[in-house]
Formats: sequence, C-alpha cells, structure tokens
Amino acid sequence: MRRFHIEHRTVYRYSEPVRFGLHRLVLRPREGHDITVVRHDLIVQPEAKFFWLTDLYGNSIAIAEMPKMADRLEIVNRVILERASSAEDEAPRRISRPSLVSLPVAYPQMEQPVVNGYLQPVYPEDQPVIGQWTAAQMESHPATTAVAAVAHLNRCIHQQIRYRRREERGVQTPANTLTFNTGSCRDMATLLMEACRSLGLAARFASGYLDAAAATAGRGSTHAWVEVYFPDNGWCGFDPTVGEALSPKHVTLGVSAHPRGVMPVSGIYDGPPGCYLGMEVAVTIREGPGDVMPEAAVKVTGLS
Repeated sequence: MRRFHIEHRTVYRYSEPVRFGLHRLVLRPREGHDITVVRHDLIVQPEAKFFWLTDLYGNSIAIAEMPKMADRLEIVNRVILERASSAEDEAPRRISRPSLVSLPVAYPQMEQPVVNGYLQPVYPEDQPVIGQWTAAQMESHPATTAVAAVAHLNRCIHQQIRYRRREERGVQTPANTLTFNTGSCRDMATLLMEACRSLGLAARFASGYLDAAAATAGRGSTHAWVEVYFPDNGWCGFDPTVGEALSPKHVTLGVSAHPRGVMPVSGIYDGPPGCYLGMEVAVTIREGPGDVMPEAAVKVTGLS
C-alpha cells in the first residue's frame, strides 16, 4: 500500500462581510477496491455546521451551513489515503481483462434503466456537430472494440484540442471546443463524454485530483476526466487532457451524468454588488507514512 497526504485549500475574498447560503462540497475521495480514505478533515472558516449525504451517484457530499457573516471564506480539505500498489503504478491503468464488446454496445436489460441516464446528451443542440466529428475520427481509425474506440477518441481530443486554462465558471460547449480547438480539462472531458454518448456508450463526468508534476499542460487545483461503462469491465477512466487511460495519479472526488454535478465547491452568498474580490486555490500532495499533513508539503502541478 502507498500512503498519500493531500491538502486542498480554497479561499474566497470579499470587500466587506457577506452572508453565506448553503454550500455543497464534493471533497471526499471515492473509495473502492484500490483506494481507502484513512483520514479526512474538512475545515471551514467562518465556522460551519455540516450535513453529510450520499447522492444519487454514490458521492459523499457535505452541505455546509455558515451562520456568521465574514469577508473571507476559507475551505481546507485534508485527506490521507492509501492506494494498492503494483509494479505498474506509474503507467495508465489497463483494462482488467481484454474486452470483446464491440459497437454498438448491447447493455444487459437489468442495467438499461440506469445506463439510459448516462446516454442522454448534456448539449443536445450540439449533437449534429459532435456526431459528425466523432464519425470522422472513427472513419480514419476503425476500432475493433468499444474500448479501442474510446481510447482512440481520447487520443484525438488530446492531439487536436490545445489545453487552455479558463478562469470562467462552468464548461465550454463541445461545439465551441471544436470550433476554437482549445479548452480546459473540463471542456475536453465534456467533449469526450458527449462523443461517447453519441456512439451509444454510457459515459459520466469525473472530477478530482491529479498528481501531474511531470505534466506541462497547466497548473490548478482540480482536474476532470471521463469514465465509460463497458458491460465486461465496468467503469473505466479516460483522460483526454493527457491522452491516456487513468493512472494511480488520479484521485476521484465525484462522478455525475452532468459536469455541474461534481463541482468541488458550489454555493451562494448575499452581499452588495461588486463585493466579490476573487478566489485563491492551492493543492499540495506528499507521499509517505504518518497521520498528519506536514506544514511544508510539495505543491502539485495539476490541471484545471
């Protein structure tokens, strides 16, 4: 087992005290057969009361209520997790067994009601453009299996779309991403998700952390990618920003059928116009033993 220490600090600043509405925090890593959360500390200033719930997608969500007004909102997420290690820790995760599922995919009848929710496009008006682009990519490189098809589309987006960090909230429409040939990681993930759905593949948006010190695409606090459901291999992750399948460097915080469903921090405040001054985000990560995040942690080079 390998132990990792992660700290994610977000600070919002205002010119004068404001009143905060409920805030939705998607900040607890999803656990599974390869990841165990050893410790999770969530600290909010001004002091907050938390109500925890599990949403429709199995994400652990904290609803924060902050009764006091303040000119600064600080959210610190500290996580210690353990991950099963192997000789291929630095390599992209391989499909657990060779997939023989071809396109179009026939999902089991008992799974179809759930699968349908991951087949509906988020941007139906963009479907003609997405469908045309997807068909062109598949024509140039015919895939023998559904997994190969997604891996090919993943590489195409990585090769054709230039990474550009965007400070604007939300995601760019897939049609605009294709028109501009640029986008953030969340824009590329949305394009891949919609392209997979146009092929009849169940796909979902994922958000989390990426220990990408070797990457040169950009810096940021969180990252986004896509998971696609194959009947014989379950949910498998693909990261179009790096053009590869997921690796142990990815830590998933949340998944959703819609990109807005996994925003790490979302909420409202009540204050005079123009009082919002901006936000600051910093993520640190360290691998090693211990139960306390060190004061001097190594800063992660991530993508946003």
